[in-house]
Amino acid sequence: MSKTLIVILGPTGVGKTDLSIRIAKHFNTVISSSDSRQVYREMSIGTAVPEKEQLEAVKHHFIHTHSIHDYFSSWECEKQTIELLTELYKEKDEVLLVGGSMMYIDAVCNGIDEIPTIDPELRQEVFTRYEKDGLESMKMQLKQLDPVFYDQVDLKNAKRVIHAVEICLMTGKPYSELRTNSKKKRDFKIVKIGLNRDRTELYSRINTRVDQMIEEGLIEEAKAIFEFRHYNSLNTVGYKELFEHFDGNISLEKAIELIKRNSRRYAKRQLSWFRRDEEIEWFHPDQEKEVLQYIEDKIKKEA
Repeated sequence: MSKTLIVILGPTGVGKTDLSIRIAKHFNTVISSSDSRQVYREMSIGTAVPEKEQLEAVKHHFIHTHSIHDYFSSWECEKQTIELLTELYKEKDEVLLVGGSMMYIDAVCNGIDEIPTIDPELRQEVFTRYEKDGLESMKMQLKQLDPVFYDQVDLKNAKRVIHAVEICLMTGKPYSELRTNSKKKRDFKIVKIGLNRDRTELYSRINTRVDQMIEEGLIEEAKAIFEFRHYNSLNTVGYKELFEHFDGNISLEKAIELIKRNSRRYAKRQLSWFRRDEEIEWFHPDQEKEVLQYIEDKIKKEA
């Protein structure tokens, strides 16, 4: 295992991009993104895609490589990222994986069960039923189709409930039977770096970034994809709140307020998820020297 995957992770708005570019330059390597929304080319401002200069400073993979009309899941992320790493490791000893999408990072590091692609017509049919009858109806259907997963899933998470119903209907089998949760063995070392800030500092950065997104044209970007708002890829903080505004349900001021609140809540969920992983070593984004020393020590120790 002479190759190393350096994972730079952390909550939204913490400052992963700048530090990861400096680390990539230090190791003369490239970055593979593990952001579940930056992969879509129609979404730039609201997903905080790195600036043009940053993308030119270090080669990035999985930034704007897909369309919102494409199916791209955590399983696809694992499959395509592992294929990419196989090629990159022919020339590089280290590669960076950077992002905050919890499931995508887990998929690359630990593997994920193979889940079938959902037929677009079935997906639309399930979503239409959800819009008409609400989450309670979806939960009752899931309980009927897969009582085991019903007892495991966060029933307040509409996205997870709907996805499980889709899989049950698509395969004719309970979702729980398709989930093995077995960790796959990788033929490269993994070094995980977590970035975090004091909560007040982090939340202030998130609020400021939302204001900057609005100034840079997030409203216009959201309007351009409004007709596709039922897509799973657009069930995303920063867009779904503006869609509510476009539908006339809330004011623009309220939508911006909700984007800030929901972004802060998402950051909190990310940190809760990441803190379960004892392999992550945590740093402040300003601790570049300490981060580099830690990575180099881990590489040497496990060589």
